[in-house]
Amino acid sequence: MSNFIVKKVAVLGAGVMGAQIAAHCINARVPVVLFDLPAREGAKNGIVLRAIENLKKLSPAPFGNKDDAALIEVANYEDNLDLLAGCDLIIEAIAERMDWKHDLYKKVAPHIAPNAIFASNTSGLSITALSDGFDSELKARFCGVHFFNPPRYMHLVELIPTVATNPVILDQLEGFLASTLGKGVVRAIDTPNFIANRVGIFGMLATIHEADKFGLSVDVVDDLTGAKLGRAKSGTFRTADVVGLDTMGHVIRTMQDHLKDDPFYSTYATPPLLEKLIAQGALGQKAGAGFYKKVGKDIQRIDAASGEYVTGGGKADDLVARILKEKDPVKRMKALHDSTNPQAQFLWAIFRDAFHYIAFHLESIADNARDVDFALRWGFGWNLGPFETWQAAGWQQVATWVKEDIDAGKALSTAPLPDWVFDGRTGVHAPEGSFSPAKKTSIGRSELAVYQRQAFRAPVLGAGAIDGRTAGTTVFEDESVRLWHQDDDVLILSLKTKMHVIGAGVIAGLSRAIAEAEANYKGLVIWSADAAEGGAFSAGADLQSMLPLFMSGGIKAIEPEVAKLQQAHQALKYANVPVVAAVAGLALGGGCELMLHAARRVASIESYIGLVEVGVGLIPAGGGLKEAAVRAAADAKGTDLLQFLKNYFTNAATAAVSKSALEAQKMGYLKSTDVIVFNAYELLHVAKVEARAMFDAGYRAPMKTLIPVAGRYGIATVTAQLVNMRDGGFISAHDFKLGAMIAAIVCGGDVDEGSLVNEQWLLDLERKAFMELLNHPKTQERIMGMMQTGKPVRN
Repeated sequence: MSNFIVKKVAVLGAGVMGAQIAAHCINARVPVVLFDLPAREGAKNGIVLRAIENLKKLSPAPFGNKDDAALIEVANYEDNLDLLAGCDLIIEAIAERMDWKHDLYKKVAPHIAPNAIFASNTSGLSITALSDGFDSELKARFCGVHFFNPPRYMHLVELIPTVATNPVILDQLEGFLASTLGKGVVRAIDTPNFIANRVGIFGMLATIHEADKFGLSVDVVDDLTGAKLGRAKSGTFRTADVVGLDTMGHVIRTMQDHLKDDPFYSTYATPPLLEKLIAQGALGQKAGAGFYKKVGKDIQRIDAASGEYVTGGGKADDLVARILKEKDPVKRMKALHDSTNPQAQFLWAIFRDAFHYIAFHLESIADNARDVDFALRWGFGWNLGPFETWQAAGWQQVATWVKEDIDAGKALSTAPLPDWVFDGRTGVHAPEGSFSPAKKTSIGRSELAVYQRQAFRAPVLGAGAIDGRTAGTTVFEDESVRLWHQDDDVLILSLKTKMHVIGAGVIAGLSRAIAEAEANYKGLVIWSADAAEGGAFSAGADLQSMLPLFMSGGIKAIEPEVAKLQQAHQALKYANVPVVAAVAGLALGGGCELMLHAARRVASIESYIGLVEVGVGLIPAGGGLKEAAVRAAADAKGTDLLQFLKNYFTNAATAAVSKSALEAQKMGYLKSTDVIVFNAYELLHVAKVEARAMFDAGYRAPMKTLIPVAGRYGIATVTAQLVNMRDGGFISAHDFKLGAMIAAIVCGGDVDEGSLVNEQWLLDLERKAFMELLNHPKTQERIMGMMQTGKPVRN
């Protein structure tokens, strides 16, 4: 086995994509040098420096921690080509023009190190044509690597070889992309626009065509084709605005230029409305207008007939919305197919067009059906890929309907469905793999070493994937938790509640898990099965379950439950085997406190962590503020404690939530010794490795020590700042009360500065303040508001 270690990356081109790819390499701690043309005026690297400044302002943020922008090395093609010799991977990301790319390649080729991989981040140009003019040695190390925008957040990367590409470099690059950068890799064939853009943009064009035919406005189409269909909530037209209408126009032109023999060619015509908007410079979100335009607080939509912007907000008909809520995919598709409602007929038409297209083109654009489904899920934000949708809706019945529409001239092309569609199959995905028309057999999943790190890989509907909810050997299970193992020496605790909220059942489960792990295992990992699929680690305490208790017994009934939560977290902290929290997604309030009490945390880069209790008029009472005091004392090491406390106080008092695991580290919610993982599918593997390593290194629970606190002096200092904020109208009187209570707890209460207190003292302060607030009418207003609307009430 030979290690492929990317010691340094060069990105050629500091445009929107190039700069963001560089930023994501920095997130992953891969040194990067970003090149562009020398500036005509001012500093020679001015173009790159301006691009890096711009990265700090972009939303969603390309950096996990924007202070890291300084780590990008800047360069230009005139003075710094010698830097390429030290790079193991070079990614070209300049504008989509073959002639410009070839000019740049001539310049850089002599400077590329003999073992470096050279790749183009083109969204659709031929990789083979791009490699024209290379010697055979460089051709073997050249391929396409297509990131999706924004590169930090979009899971998909398409990897595109030419016939000359050495297969070894593809395997090496796939390992780096999957593990180091956290991506879902799909290998595409070198055809125009590859897989995701080919199918996705065809789908958008078909949607625009059918919307026109059925007379539907852009806002109604977006309501129909967004979250209701299990796709990106921006729907069709708003997605185009976000991507940029010029970018979309460019991808369409690639199809027009290179797909003249395609039976769907007529659909690749640029829609007249799109052409008109581009000509007017209304290029979407970046230009302030596209299919939509923000006027004051209102969002207006373009009216296709008049070309004017009018009031938006059109929604799906109730009947169609009800059909889309049908859980059974067979019944849902039949209802759309049979309905006479124009919106339902429109939806059937776009499904039919997509199924027709992917069946006809599968052989030429992808190795197998799974790659098409992953490309659309990871690149376009669909919950299910088009083949999965077809298979779930009843393969043969849907195929018959599609054929009937083709025969009746209702489809976008007269091309027949391929014979394999009707060979008696029930779909394209099965446990042994996914169908490949070229190989006339099912193709299994990649066996590359990097995928051995993923205990539960991204599932495909119909493929019978191993599910983390049922896998392994169950030790104990009820409606709140599952305790299980993978026939090894680490126990896993999975939460089963909605959003993994913490109620009495989870607290009991924690106690059971610790006892079981101490008796029979090397460690305990807290991990939930939907961690990689955008789930939450835990969204905090289960307010809903506390309500009946509160109604029947008032705050006296609640206090023992809060004490139980505190003690469960303490038991976790002082467990005699290492407890590792595998965090991904939301870790809020009680979820954040649960994580804070583990011996170590392994966090996905996309972890959003914070103590948010003030949003419901409460303060953290599961040991979160106690941990703030403990950590500040450890950070201060006998120096000015208040300086270190301020950070923890501010985070809790403002309900600040990290926008990444890197930011959570800066905020103090994650320690420098905690591990950040870029591919959430690797979370369980890494967490178990950590737990075992800690046990094997002779893990002992931390010793209980006394904590020096800031006392009355600290409370007075922080409260003075709060008074200014309240009197200046920045916070309400109730916010002031909450802030003062948080200050009192993290400073250790009414004691002298430098007093030593134990953890129980701080927990008692937390619990007392929490109970007082529960009785407060303003807090009760906030709790009811949050439960009714899901939004914090400011009162």
